[in-house]
Amino acid sequence: MLDFLQALDGNILLFIQEHLRQPWMDGFWKAITHLGDGGFFWIAAAAALLLWKSTRKAGISASFALVIGALITNVALKNLVARIRPYEVVEGLMRIIERQHDFSFPSGHTCASFAAAFALYKTLPRRWGITCLVLAALISLSRLYVGVHYPSDVLGGAAVGIFAGWAGAALAEYISEKRKQAP
Repeated sequence: MLDFLQALDGNILLFIQEHLRQPWMDGFWKAITHLGDGGFFWIAAAAALLLWKSTRKAGISASFALVIGALITNVALKNLVARIRPYEVVEGLMRIIERQHDFSFPSGHTCASFAAAFALYKTLPRRWGITCLVLAALISLSRLYVGVHYPSDVLGGAAVGIFAGWAGAALAEYISEKRKQAP
């Protein structure tokens, strides 16, 4: 079964490379993928939201979500699974960005993006939350386009990210309620 999934993952990436990659789109997808580098875009967004009282809860939620997601993904799962990047394994697959220096599963870009975006979706007005989720999806898809993650890496990152986003928002809500109850 794992061999079938590995082959399916590889075939999807080769399909993207052969049929969807276009030189005129490469710059767009590279820029989108680099928005997710180190989670810095999402960290900056969370930090900016902390500045105003009206958005502070959203900033706290996103911050918690990013920490939870990073611990699960980058500290635990990447090292436990230790999946080699697809461009090292899938014959004929070419990456169009720099070599990545960590393991492949789950996608950290995807996890951070969905963690922050889902927490913001839960705490900001709907239009901003949906905008964040669309950006998270674009960053996630970019990882396939540039050839540095398998589709299952992205799905795993999204699952962990959504959980982390939910947990971050729930934790921020819990702390907010406790503070209201304090004398």
